[in-house]
Amino acid sequence: MRLCFLVEEHYRHDGMPLDVVRQLTAWGHRVDVLRPGNSLMAISEAVRAGSHDAWVLKTVSGGPGLTLLEAAAAVGLTTVNDVRSIRGVRDKALAAVIARTRGLPVPVTYAAARWERLAEIPASEYPLVVKPADGSSGRAVRLVPTPDHLVGLGPLLAGEGLLIAQPYVPNSGTDLKVYCVDGELYATERCSPLHPGQGVRERQVPLPTEVARIAGQVGEVFGLDLYGVDVLLGPDGPVVVDVNDFPSFRQVPDAVARVSRAVLRLARTGTAVSAPAGVSAASAVSVPTGVSAVAAVPVPSVSSVPEPVRLPAQGAGVGVGGAGFVTGGMGGTI
Repeated sequence: MRLCFLVEEHYRHDGMPLDVVRQLTAWGHRVDVLRPGNSLMAISEAVRAGSHDAWVLKTVSGGPGLTLLEAAAAVGLTTVNDVRSIRGVRDKALAAVIARTRGLPVPVTYAAARWERLAEIPASEYPLVVKPADGSSGRAVRLVPTPDHLVGLGPLLAGEGLLIAQPYVPNSGTDLKVYCVDGELYATERCSPLHPGQGVRERQVPLPTEVARIAGQVGEVFGLDLYGVDVLLGPDGPVVVDVNDFPSFRQVPDAVARVSRAVLRLARTGTAVSAPAGVSAASAVSVPTGVSAVAAVPVPSVSSVPEPVRLPAQGAGVGVGGAGFVTGGMGGTI
């Protein structure tokens, strides 16, 4: 197969996806790597030629790569993930609306084009987590304890475009990251970027039943095949605070080979299985029996690598070219 990887400058030395590119090449496939932020390309001719079996995107949220991916999708070429799903995931304001409408546990979200307008949020909603609606890699994420703190932190957000603000979810300082690769879910825990002093060691952990159900719903709602979900275990249960298309897949066993095989499958099939029309996110995905729940993070240490949770067939989502509906993604308090 012939594949085109769009890799932003931010990821030009990153093992994911460059190790995937090397793996696919070693398997005998041709992989062209284009760096949209530092390349000249006759994009109209390259896209019109349709010489690639699939286009794969690994870029920052505001990078030019998504435009190129959309150009490929516009002429009917396969993209990984579906380009409309990616666009939605990276617009955190739009995503929060879609997520809450479809029953996903996402905090109430405020949006403002100017940071000064955030001062209108009721004091009862504090502390807040504020970040750009098109942010990625933790850029400009701020914990705002009180309205008075907003005055000092606000100027640091100037020029970031549309901002979103969400009430802070009380938690242990540990994030749960769930990765979906080819219909299998893997959970890892890591120190929250808002609580860097916790000293939590990043590692793979058992996947709580409720979190597995929610992660499967995310794939259904947003039409993603390869994705990551950041979850906090708050006082009222799991809360989704971010979704990423083509994340790092850190701590996933044999991640490079697994992601490489998933890319090939998606490139060949061109689509995945969608949820039946009219099925709500709350009921679209079930979790296999026998998956034990974990009450709180941190998860107790385990002596062996946890088995992944396998999503049922309908959990794959509509992830690659030709999906019949517009999808979105979500923001949150990473």
